[in-house]
Amino acid sequence: MDNSVQEFNEYRAKINEKLLSENNKLIKRFFNLDTNAYAEGALDMKTKELLGLVASTVLRCDDCIKYHIEGAYKNGVTKEEFLETMSIGTLVGGSIVIPHLRRAYEYWEAVEENS
Repeated sequence: MDNSVQEFNEYRAKINEKLLSENNKLIKRFFNLDTNAYAEGALDMKTKELLGLVASTVLRCDDCIKYHIEGAYKNGVTKEEFLETMSIGTLVGGSIVIPHLRRAYEYWEAVEENS
């Protein structure tokens, strides 16, 4: 079994807990804003996760890509939908995002394997 999903989530939870225990209102408010932005609204959560995945790909943020892959998977995104979304991110981002596409595909497989 691939431990990359568990390791990513454990690290993220550990450091987020430390950050949020600090007395910094801006950090706390930003985290809250992010949480609320991806809640159900005029757009469903699945669509929002796919939008986040495209933006994260274009911005070349591997941690963000992992976060949105998991969110997308949990919201019922299929492998075909994931690949189509990543194709849009690659088209918009250009060839420089291809290494991120590779890592995203690898992480998608790890998420599938661990489900």
